[in-house]
Amino acid sequence: MPLWIDSHCHLDAPEFDADRGAVVARARATGVGLLVIPSVEAAHFEGVRTLAHATGQVYALGLHPLYVHRQPSDALDQLARALHEHLGDERLVAVGEIGLDGFVPGLDWATQERFYAAQLVLARSVDLPVILHVRRSADVLLKHLRRAGVRGGIAHAFNGSEQQARAFIDLGFRLGFGGAMTFERALQIRRLAQILPADAIVLETDAPDIPPHWRYRTAGERAQGLGSRNEPAELPRIAETLAGLRGWTLEETAAITTANVCAALPRLAQWLPA
Repeated sequence: MPLWIDSHCHLDAPEFDADRGAVVARARATGVGLLVIPSVEAAHFEGVRTLAHATGQVYALGLHPLYVHRQPSDALDQLARALHEHLGDERLVAVGEIGLDGFVPGLDWATQERFYAAQLVLARSVDLPVILHVRRSADVLLKHLRRAGVRGGIAHAFNGSEQQARAFIDLGFRLGFGGAMTFERALQIRRLAQILPADAIVLETDAPDIPPHWRYRTAGERAQGLGSRNEPAELPRIAETLAGLRGWTLEETAAITTANVCAALPRLAQWLPA
């Protein structure tokens, strides 16, 4: 069975509270041997770290742009302390999820940008890669990355242009592809998955979010109680879409994307199952 890495999974999300152990077991049964669990708020740092250790995963610490408006005034100081306190913990593989969101209305862009720039400085200070939230924000993210000089990482759930994709790649980043790629109408995402360099692509679920097409539910269906929760166990089936677009076997797809995650997050490699 091929070995897969879910490079972005919010295993700590409340959607998994009822059956988190079963979710991990299902993932392992499908060959998903490792999950990267990024944090999103200061209050979650310790919980994410504890969960990664308890379940044999790896984690990242950061402040998500969708939640910076509700962080305590010392949230960046808390992140700095947590990064330095746990820098010797080899399961800490990145600073993330950080970035900018230009899609959700009503967010304070200046606050997002201030948090993002500060977190890039922190990432450079501890010499860790970053996991980026990129939604209608690629050009500004790239501007700050060029100034900060961080050691690369992953642009999660990438949905920008080819030019923007190649700019991230030139800065040492891999690009995350997941459930959105499985929709035939996602023409730009599927085209990028097909044409970008093989060593630039990593797989992810963003579980419990961004479900693949077979788990997607309309608003009406959700109102009827039908669930659309994504899980890391869906990763091998998502990978079938990438394999089809690239003309790879599943074994080739697993080997290539696993190597790419290890290149993006170097601390991760030691935790792969034997």
